[in-house]
Amino acid sequence: MLLGTVLVLLLAGAAPASAHAALRSTDPDDGSVVQRAPRHVTLTFTESVGLLDDSFRVFGPDQRRVHTGEATHADGRSDTARIGLPGKLAKGTYTVAWRVVSADSHPVSGAFSFSVGKRSATTGQIDTGPTEDPLTRGLYDAARYLAYLAAALLVGTAAFALLCRPAHTSPLRRPLVAAWWTLLGSTAVLLLLRAPYEAGTGPAAAFDASALGRTLTGRPGLALLARLLVLLLTAAFLIGLSRRRDTVKRPVALAIGTALATALALTWAAAEHASAGIQVPAAMTSSVVHLLATGVWLGGLVALLLTLRRSSGDDLVEVVPRFSRIAFASVTVLAVTGFYQSWRGLGSLSALSGTSYGRLLLAKLAGVAVLLLVAGYSRRWTARIAAPAVAARAAVPAPVPQPVGAPAGGREAAEGPGTGEPGTSEEAESRGEPESLDGPAGPRAGSVDPGIRRRLRRSVLVEVAVAAVVLMITTVLTGTLPSRAQAEAAQQAPVGALPPTTEITVPFDTGTDSVTGSGKVQVTLDPARVGENGVQAVVYGSDTGLVVIPEVRVTFTLPSRKIGPIDAELADRGGYWSTNSVNLPLAGNWTMKTTVRVSDVDQVSVERRVRVEP
Repeated sequence: MLLGTVLVLLLAGAAPASAHAALRSTDPDDGSVVQRAPRHVTLTFTESVGLLDDSFRVFGPDQRRVHTGEATHADGRSDTARIGLPGKLAKGTYTVAWRVVSADSHPVSGAFSFSVGKRSATTGQIDTGPTEDPLTRGLYDAARYLAYLAAALLVGTAAFALLCRPAHTSPLRRPLVAAWWTLLGSTAVLLLLRAPYEAGTGPAAAFDASALGRTLTGRPGLALLARLLVLLLTAAFLIGLSRRRDTVKRPVALAIGTALATALALTWAAAEHASAGIQVPAAMTSSVVHLLATGVWLGGLVALLLTLRRSSGDDLVEVVPRFSRIAFASVTVLAVTGFYQSWRGLGSLSALSGTSYGRLLLAKLAGVAVLLLVAGYSRRWTARIAAPAVAARAAVPAPVPQPVGAPAGGREAAEGPGTGEPGTSEEAESRGEPESLDGPAGPRAGSVDPGIRRRLRRSVLVEVAVAAVVLMITTVLTGTLPSRAQAEAAQQAPVGALPPTTEITVPFDTGTDSVTGSGKVQVTLDPARVGENGVQAVVYGSDTGLVVIPEVRVTFTLPSRKIGPIDAELADRGGYWSTNSVNLPLAGNWTMKTTVRVSDVDQVSVERRVRVEP
């Protein structure tokens, strides 16, 4: 009942959204100058976001952190984040660093600035803190990889035992138990590290009780909690199956096992890329099926490898062909669901080579291609192992027709002793053989050539090694911003946001020995595009401190079009020089001439190239 409630909450929160939240707008606008200090800072995103205790950090003109209120959603809208500001703010530029958790469980962060009254004279960069802790990120990614690996091994080994029906399942017990414990441990680690992973802090923050409580109320935390519950139910199922093997029917065991495996896969689909973006219901269904097919194929390879090493040769003539058919079906499912998920994540063919997500996807496809080549090689030896069984079935004589109403004993008399229907429970009991979950064992037809068995074992071992690499790439891929979401985020830049500014350092030397006689001018051209631009100039003396001089003049010339000089007409703002109304009409490489006058007779002019974009 509790498991069902948690899964319903997960699915209910999986509303259509863009994978990885994109910042839609800010209030105040990024780069804007407001006359009155705002009471709040509000961010609007393209999807619902989760808030953290430290979602906002606001820094004032003196580069000190400003005391703010608690982060909340504006007007109850889950796609917004708001922070309250103090009643009185000094004039100057404020930097806002933010960090939230997007609907697909990945934290996203950024920063913007606005000014009250006027822009600050200083142009130094403010340290807004690290976006993430490397140790926390490394541990979290390692736990995610182990979870994927363990889930594939757990699902694949159980499916191999139920579907391929080896005579001896004892070699599969150890990997089954190891996979269960590994998945349990990695899930617990992910649950503990979730809070510091979201906040970008060190691993020590995992032991904060309040942070853990917040994790258990969010969708990623609920997904991990649901995974723990599914694992407990899985353990009960496997223990009950091993103790009551003779009484549990294989269809019942398959139904229960499939339900548990589906619930396990759903804990990934409900909290990662499939839970956000376009076509969420179809994407989550595809993700669950994809994960199950991956487990049946890759985890089944490990089970087959152990069976090849420890099982009897007679058993292999039935088990190996069964797994070959199951693996082929799994690969077909993976191809269909993988194509859909690739289309959904990429958005365009150009993204294959132009984005990190696309390049990782190409690496994964290359790994899968190698895996399929090795699998094709393995099928050659699989066919040779299956050949004795096929020949044995062809050699079995057809049963002698019996008159209607003839007693069963008449059939045995006609066929002779020992030629009754193979695999009956009576014969199995007389030989002391155990009965499988689906009833009597099939016919045993000859032994397997040791050379063929050895070659198949080697090729399967290579498949397992390549599969581990493919799973590692998959783990990185699931934590990478999808190309479609990256393109959407680029198209939905914050309203009022200004392009990056261009900063030019202009050294000067008038030949005098005073502090103001030499130094540098830090010129900022904002936004360095065609049209109206702002220019800000800050003068530093030879001791690297700010200095006051009589005049700074900046002019712009475009030699290729014979335009200029255009005087910026900088005004002294009390410590720095600036203007917001320089019109640069054409794109190109402009020449910026900076003239610094330090006295009535001492001045120097320095030219620098500046690129103005369309």
